[in-house]
Amino acid sequence: MAYTPTETRDLLARLGHVPKRFLGQNFLVDGNIVRKSIELARVSPGDAVVEVGPGLGTLTGALLEAGAEVWAVEMDRTLHAHLEEGLAAAHPASLHLIEGDAVELPLAGMPADRAPASKVVANLPYAISTPWMDAVLSGPLPSRMVLMLQREAADRYAAGPGTRNYGAISIFLQAAYDTAPGHRVSPGCFHPRPDVDSFLLHLVRKPAPFVFTPAMKALVRRCFQQRRKQAGAVLREILPGKDGPWRELLATEGFPHTVRAEAIPVTVWIKLASLGPSPA
Repeated sequence: MAYTPTETRDLLARLGHVPKRFLGQNFLVDGNIVRKSIELARVSPGDAVVEVGPGLGTLTGALLEAGAEVWAVEMDRTLHAHLEEGLAAAHPASLHLIEGDAVELPLAGMPADRAPASKVVANLPYAISTPWMDAVLSGPLPSRMVLMLQREAADRYAAGPGTRNYGAISIFLQAAYDTAPGHRVSPGCFHPRPDVDSFLLHLVRKPAPFVFTPAMKALVRRCFQQRRKQAGAVLREILPGKDGPWRELLATEGFPHTVRAEAIPVTVWIKLASLGPSPA
């Protein structure tokens, strides 16, 4: 059950902790959103679940009550100590809590062999949402993710070609996951109250997910960093064959070599990735 705003303020005061804006510490104070997160993720007893930034443990406690085995990573030393003394001590076999950077530990230290069947349920700090997602998309891929994000980030992840939000992270994510119905979350569901709307983004791993190599990720990013430049001009510099296979592939898919990166759909980027960048 989520702490009320008053209970949250009182607990933070007892801990002597002031929420840190740079860590995105906006704590959930709405039990309905906690329940909705677990419902969307279809958490069942015995599920392996990753949580990023458990904070005061509101979502963590609900996941444990649902019977999940939880791997959680918390960067804040005070909050980590609070969780260690409370939930981790009460659930030594089912809560694996570590102190660290979620970008470096995107699945919170979960064993690699558990990851493909795992789920991620997390309230992601805005500052790390894209680097964290990029790290997760390097694999192994969880089966399902329900992520609390600022609405801007959620829009960027789900954006389609030809829109202003469509970018490299949209492509990497949509190559591996389908977006299922999510849920808008108002600022009043948090303490302190953020200045923006949030969104529960629901992602389901595709039957045949595609993972971009680091070299191909770099190529896609380069194309989007030069949005006004024709994609062909960048591809010619990097892909083997210069005016060879990549140009033929674009033509086959109905695109001229003068096309810009934001007009190329995910399916075509995947095919371009099969050509591979030239070795460095």
